[in-house]
Amino acid sequence: MDDTNDLFASLPSTAPKPAEKASDAAEAAPKAPAARPQPAAPTAGGDSYDASSIRVLEGLEPVRMRPGMYIGGTDEKALHHLFAEVIDNSMDEAVAGHANFIEVHLDAAGFLTVTDNGRGIPVENHPQVPGKSTLEVIMTKLHAGGKFDGKAYETSGGLHGVGVSVVNALSDLLEVEVARNRKLYRQRFSRGVPQGGLEELGDVHNRRGTRVRFHPDPQIFGDHAKFDPGRIFRMARSKAYLFGGVEIRWSCDPGVVPAGGEIPEKAVFHFPGGLKDYLAATLGKDFTVTREIFSGRTEKTGGHGALEWAITWYGGDPQVHSYCNTIPTPEGGTHEAGLRIALTKGLKNYAELTQNKRAQQITTDDVMISAVGMLSVFIREPEFVGQTKDKLATVEAQRIVENALRDPFDHYLAGNPAEAAKLLDWVIERAEERLRRRKEKEVNRKTAVRKLRLPGKLADCSQNTAEGAELFIVEGDSAGGSAKQARNRMNQAILPLRGKILNVGSASREKLSANQQIADLIQALGCGTRTKYREEDLRYERVIIMTDADVDGAHIASLLITFFYQEMPELIRGSHLYLAVPPLYVIRQGAKTVYARDDAHRAELMETVFKGKKVEIGRFKGLGEMMPAQLKETTMDPGKRTLLRVEIDEVDFEGTREAVDNLMGTKADARFRFIQDRAAFADNLDI
Repeated sequence: MDDTNDLFASLPSTAPKPAEKASDAAEAAPKAPAARPQPAAPTAGGDSYDASSIRVLEGLEPVRMRPGMYIGGTDEKALHHLFAEVIDNSMDEAVAGHANFIEVHLDAAGFLTVTDNGRGIPVENHPQVPGKSTLEVIMTKLHAGGKFDGKAYETSGGLHGVGVSVVNALSDLLEVEVARNRKLYRQRFSRGVPQGGLEELGDVHNRRGTRVRFHPDPQIFGDHAKFDPGRIFRMARSKAYLFGGVEIRWSCDPGVVPAGGEIPEKAVFHFPGGLKDYLAATLGKDFTVTREIFSGRTEKTGGHGALEWAITWYGGDPQVHSYCNTIPTPEGGTHEAGLRIALTKGLKNYAELTQNKRAQQITTDDVMISAVGMLSVFIREPEFVGQTKDKLATVEAQRIVENALRDPFDHYLAGNPAEAAKLLDWVIERAEERLRRRKEKEVNRKTAVRKLRLPGKLADCSQNTAEGAELFIVEGDSAGGSAKQARNRMNQAILPLRGKILNVGSASREKLSANQQIADLIQALGCGTRTKYREEDLRYERVIIMTDADVDGAHIASLLITFFYQEMPELIRGSHLYLAVPPLYVIRQGAKTVYARDDAHRAELMETVFKGKKVEIGRFKGLGEMMPAQLKETTMDPGKRTLLRVEIDEVDFEGTREAVDNLMGTKADARFRFIQDRAAFADNLDI
């Protein structure tokens, strides 16, 4: 859309006139030499086109006649764009250093009020429009503003000079109050037309700035159109994140917000941490590839733009939100292009330094497909595509962002080699997925239905539904043989593993994907991993890790838990992962047999059940040595067994993640410190 405004439009001034008779038209036509062709006479139903057909639209008439040119339409999005235009003016005052708070109030009558403590709109008569105050000129004239020559604002969001005048044109009532030079002024408007002149209300102290109170015109937006308090609340909050030097004060009348308490009647937003704070709060406890958010900011130097960013990668859809001079740019633009290029070049350079040849195949889309973050730039004279400023078109913005991010991203990767390796492996995996999908599309499949393939060692249960089905993961063929005989074939499946599985906490994605045991486990579960995990495809309601009750068994269990934590965290959150508790001892006294879980339980039984009695104590060296009947009675029978459910500590999510990284990751020194710190407390070592 062209963001310039035509002050006139070619429109019929009256309804079309009935066509004249052909004979009358012929008589009225001027005589001309026979050699010169004559224009055809008007036919029945034709339109006349002369000077009276040209209508000159005065003042704000173009806005009311074609609101879509200025705010993108008359729908809900366009309605809320009115608020964006007003608060953007206040934000420009804050970014320029003249205001430090903005108040936003929504009342029960549907009026929205935005107040700042900036310099206030000038009220003296305008030199180019004699007899009218500058305030009235700004409110009633298109392309009137203080942002054209760059003297009043170094950077600003509204550069077309139509923002607040458009709001005025599309409001049935609008009132402006200005506190300037210790005096208070007010002027009212209706549908862009002044309702009287500028009033001087007297002296004021301890107040300055501009207050705009307006109500959207039902003739434009419909009788039932009204501001959504939740949407206004979120828009106001986002402004505070975009500029840490401003405090946004939100309030609304009681009864305006819906029940449920999600939107408070009063709130204050002030975020000195800026975009990093916002991103961390948005993500909460969601899985992220790296622990540290890549964030930073640069100040404006040498005429170049300033910017702030916060980026990370996670298991969801891409969500990169960009802004220019605090204006949202939902369709991206040149600043986002600079971000994408900088991140892709940085990762490729790091891969070259670490001699990772697999990274040669990654593209910008692979880098950004799971990125989440925010980018905010401040530049002079930004150019947008369209009046609603949804996309930035300033060519220089790409270079500014790319140059500003290059060194910080290199330092981020070099300073966190373990995190950088995770990120690089993650992006390479996205690239490999893309290539696999492309290859699959190129293959002419004979059938769209593929037979479900299951690992050869899996002894599956006979029922077809996941409800009530259980998968026991056991170590070794010996334990697997006992478990297969002890199970309920209807709903219990057995998958034996060959010894200790790969430690996924320290393995590369390439090594992980090549491991047969992990491939068998993923195939048996059927639900996919990471971003491909689908709860509805999980083939079992419970996944039970059943290992020997010794140090080796505990190690294997910890490796499996690490696998599920890293590759299928939602399986744990869905309460599907359990640990079986097999006995370590069997205690017999005559015909009586009791099983003990560990040494402490055995001692307890000796002091209670078998106190003073002569008993026979046997120690199981492993599940494979247990008779199937014993294994069923102690560990697999739902009526008698004990299961421990594995959970993720959502309260201390970062602490859990750090513990897993330290104990299972690539840093051997972290594990050594852990052992040193706790060596004094170790006892009952199974050596």
